[in-house]
Amino acid sequence: MKKKLSISIEEEKIMLLEKLVKNGRFRNKSHLIEYSIDKFLKGEENE
Repeated sequence: MKKKLSISIEEEKIMLLEKLVKNGRFRNKSHLIEYSIDKFLKGEENE
């Protein structure tokens, strides 16, 4: 089950995220952020 999460991010970073979504690589910002967290967590497991 997915849950909502509220975070604060620098405006410049949000603009970069929106560009990635607009380019079609991700469905939306939530998809992009969840993908990024998964990559980070997998990297942490390997350390």
